Amino acid sequence: MDQTSCNCFFVSDLHGNRRSYRVLFDTIEKEIPRAVFLGGDLLPSALHQMAPADAIDEHFLSDFLARGFSTLSRRMGDRYPRVFMILGNDDGRFEEAAMLDLASQGIWEYVHNRCAEFDSFKVWGYSYIPPSPFQLKDWERYDVSRYVDPGSTHPHEGTLSIPRSRHDLYFRTIQEDLEELVRDRWSRRSIFLFHAPPYQTLLDRAALDGKMIDHVPLDVHIGSIAIRRFIEKFQPRITLHGHVHESSAITGSWKDQIGETRLFSAAYQGEELSLVQFDPLTPGQAVRRLL
Repeated sequence: MDQTSCNCFFVSDLHGNRRSYRVLFDTIEKEIPRAVFLGGDLLPSALHQMAPADAIDEHFLSDFLARGFSTLSRRMGDRYPRVFMILGNDDGRFEEAAMLDLASQGIWEYVHNRCAEFDSFKVWGYSYIPPSPFQLKDWERYDVSRYVDPGSTHPHEGTLSIPRSRHDLYFRTIQEDLEELVRDRWSRRSIFLFHAPPYQTLLDRAALDGKMIDHVPLDVHIGSIAIRRFIEKFQPRITLHGHVHESSAITGSWKDQIGETRLFSAAYQGEELSLVQFDPLTPGQAVRRLL
């Protein structure tokens, strides 16, 4: 395989959409990327899954997603790509144990709060987002302090699919997590898979224009300050993001740059599969394909 190029795919926020996954599976088999990155919000909404009457797709992870990647692995053999994934804020953390079990079978690598080697690069993953108005709080954490934007709720005020400690809910921050994660292991030749985008970029623009709560205007940028500071300080080669579906339609861009770091988002509000194709050796040539 050509070591001078490293074709990679990135998708995010598929929310259990089987049509999008089938397109992804077909494209992987036809185009044979070296790696595939999945940036969270991969499964049907966890709040629906936790309500038995609405659990239409309760076996999506095992019966569809894992089966799809397993089938690809058998059919592609040595050509099967490395598959790196994290969960997102709409994915229940109760699925994490199954994700790890399936990772042990070799069909994908679960990289939340972990680091993996990929060619000459390190791949990192991190799922948490800052506090939001959403009720599922499995993957929400304070950003840089215990401040919460107007309209959002604290991590301990919503629903959890599995218990978390009081300290974790009330005091832990994204900033602390990231500092501990990369300690003594950091390399600028890194690809960092986040679910949340960094604050005040082209990737975190929400459709909140003119909206107010108690006469206070809402911030139209909903990304993470901690993630932005992390990128500014550590300058990974590439960071991958999702979460804010409408941002690219509002800003006109699915990519941005902070210093030397290239930022890509695969979140998308249309019906097509948004697939970002990039080579970490030449990230400036990345493209987004709507399939």
